[in-house]
Amino acid sequence: MTVQRLSTYYMPTLKETPGDAEIISHQLLLRAGYMRKTASGIYSLLPLGWRVVQKIEQIVREEMDALGALEMRLPIIQPEEMWRESGRWDAYGPELMRLKDRHDRGWCLGPTHEEIISALIATDIKSYKQLPFALYQMNTKFRDEIRPRFGLLRGREFLMKDCYSFHASYDDLDEYYELQAQAYGRICERMGLNWRRVEADSGQIGGKVTAEFHAIAEAGESDIVYCDCGYAADIDTLGEGASLEVCPRCGGALERARGIEVGQVFQVGPQYSETMGVSFADVEGVDQPPIMGCYGWGITRSLAASVEQNFDEFGIKWPAAIAPFEVCLIGIGKDDAVAAALDALACQLDEAGVEVVIDDRAERPGTKFADADLVGWPHQVVVGARGLEAGTLEVKERKTGEKVDVPVKEVASYLKQRLG
Repeated sequence: MTVQRLSTYYMPTLKETPGDAEIISHQLLLRAGYMRKTASGIYSLLPLGWRVVQKIEQIVREEMDALGALEMRLPIIQPEEMWRESGRWDAYGPELMRLKDRHDRGWCLGPTHEEIISALIATDIKSYKQLPFALYQMNTKFRDEIRPRFGLLRGREFLMKDCYSFHASYDDLDEYYELQAQAYGRICERMGLNWRRVEADSGQIGGKVTAEFHAIAEAGESDIVYCDCGYAADIDTLGEGASLEVCPRCGGALERARGIEVGQVFQVGPQYSETMGVSFADVEGVDQPPIMGCYGWGITRSLAASVEQNFDEFGIKWPAAIAPFEVCLIGIGKDDAVAAALDALACQLDEAGVEVVIDDRAERPGTKFADADLVGWPHQVVVGARGLEAGTLEVKERKTGEKVDVPVKEVASYLKQRLG
């Protein structure tokens, strides 16, 4: 790894909150230099924001790879005729971003990729022996929101992981669907999210069996009820007369909360296989449409959801697993001994596999401390002449605010142990 220095790092923080930033994640991601607004509902991810995205992508990638899904990349721009073939060109509505090329051919910027993945495999799948398999991608999606809002939670352009599985039977789909759902639970846990698996509606994707994964947060657009037994449901999908106080599964008391949808899994069935002309010969030699599953995870949305759960009046409090850097060494003063200590400690941490950044900017200590809390480094180490003379350095854990003095020679091992 290469140790980064904030004196040469692009991290433009803001003292004031932009006037159009409505919720905490929107405000803090702008103020802390993680992103900048390009247009309504469209954001540029700056180096810090991109590092968090890469951390989230890697967690998701590891879980998908563990299920045997294979990563690929599909085109963002998709031909109109594919969407007409599936029946969604008109059904999807005005949120589908449409355009014409110089030859007056119709296209759309994909909000999802069921049509194109089905058309892709149609010429290659011939036999039940080729099933099951799953393909996934991390890609940019587009949705022409009528009123983009809430920063990364409701944008016109966003990053998403979408996975598509194909099966010879519903029994096989049932099994894989549950494996995907369990993987989504692990993704939530690894990201440090407070989450619930919620019974849901399939919406524009289709299919009858689906579940959403919600991060509990006041900024959530969904109103959910949940129980300690694991039951959870979106209130909008409950039937008329359904109780909002008693769990239908165990009879326990229901709690109510707002939720941010970060992922959803679907049992789509043969819907796209049939409309897109995909078929395989079963064991009897009879042509059948593959049974399809679809599994989406919002990469940039879950970044914002994490901030909505991890903040205080001073800034972001990142879980270490997705923080841009795990440790920030805050240099105080221009003493040569301080500079040497910063370099030595950074090398020790780097060699121990800890992601470290040095705040060596020509700023006052108060500014450095304020920025460290705003940006949200999980651990901060103050390196100054006074501490070096005393033989100890102050280590602060951002999540709890706890400060401890650690002997200089033990700082690297102490942090390595704290980070697991």
